[in-house]
Amino acid sequence: MATIKDVARLAGVGLGTASRVVSGKGSVSPATLERVKKAIDELGFRPSHAARALLSGSSRMIGVYIPVLSGTFYTPILQIIDTELRAAGLHMVVAFGVGLGDARRQAVEGIDFLLERGCDGLMVMTSALLEEDLAALGAKSRQLVVLNHTLAGIPDQCFMVDHGLGGRLAARALLEHGHRDIAIVAGPASLFDNVERVEGFKAELEASGIDTGKLWVAESDFSPAGGWAAAKTLIESGNPCSALFCANDEMAVGALSYFQEAGIRVPHDLSVIGYDDTPSAEFSAPRLTSVRMPWREMTRSGLNALLNRCYDLQRPVEHSFPVSVTLRASLAKAGEVNKRARRPKAA
Repeated sequence: MATIKDVARLAGVGLGTASRVVSGKGSVSPATLERVKKAIDELGFRPSHAARALLSGSSRMIGVYIPVLSGTFYTPILQIIDTELRAAGLHMVVAFGVGLGDARRQAVEGIDFLLERGCDGLMVMTSALLEEDLAALGAKSRQLVVLNHTLAGIPDQCFMVDHGLGGRLAARALLEHGHRDIAIVAGPASLFDNVERVEGFKAELEASGIDTGKLWVAESDFSPAGGWAAAKTLIESGNPCSALFCANDEMAVGALSYFQEAGIRVPHDLSVIGYDDTPSAEFSAPRLTSVRMPWREMTRSGLNALLNRCYDLQRPVEHSFPVSVTLRASLAKAGEVNKRARRPKAA
């Protein structure tokens, strides 16, 4: 493969001059520029990514850390980031939370991996990082943006959606449809955003006079399998609820699947509402009513803020994002709960 030295030799110029042409930085006379370009064409020279980074002082790469790649939640977020970066002539490098250790250790190791690859900036989507992890990054923390989490040391670099409001809107949607006997499938209690949405949900019910201490509540893992298992436990418990709130769409889709197999009609026997409004909500059966969290808007603003920091741009950045409920077929007015919704279908 031809090297930059071969280009310089064929064009009859110094290595520094050839490098300035390749990087596009620095002044070169028109005649010299033409000779170097001709040499590049004749040799079929293509600078490696490492060479470009060395010449320009920038890798043109943005690192992204997410805890896990599964289901329908993280994939659309990665698609948004990749699309925006490619449109700007940049590239994405992704690290996932794998290996030994807890979520915090995995996040720190993922960030180290991305920094070792020479990424110009980092987008991190995890609630596991602590202030001391940020301090350990030193000056590199200025090129970091955090999604769905807040760190006191970098408030302007953190982008959040209002999970408390999301939970309240979910409860309000059920209350407006006449539901008062309500069950909850929550996500992991260790995740602050799950805690906020469930607390917001309960607070709205309490404001309407519902004793939330008597609600049927299960903790699951945000997966379809977890939603299936929780729905099965709910029905086997005989709890006479008319509606079920699931703290994310994937658990709600798993619950819908179990209800269908158990012969429980949604929403005729039991209404279901999810959270996030991911693509799975739109195409479930029945189509799932869900709290629409503005993940796309949050992600785009966070990315814009990072690119502004890394490349001295002036992209628009917002820190407040709308939350709403997308009404679909899984939610109906409360009526008398069909008795068969209180017990599992016979095997």
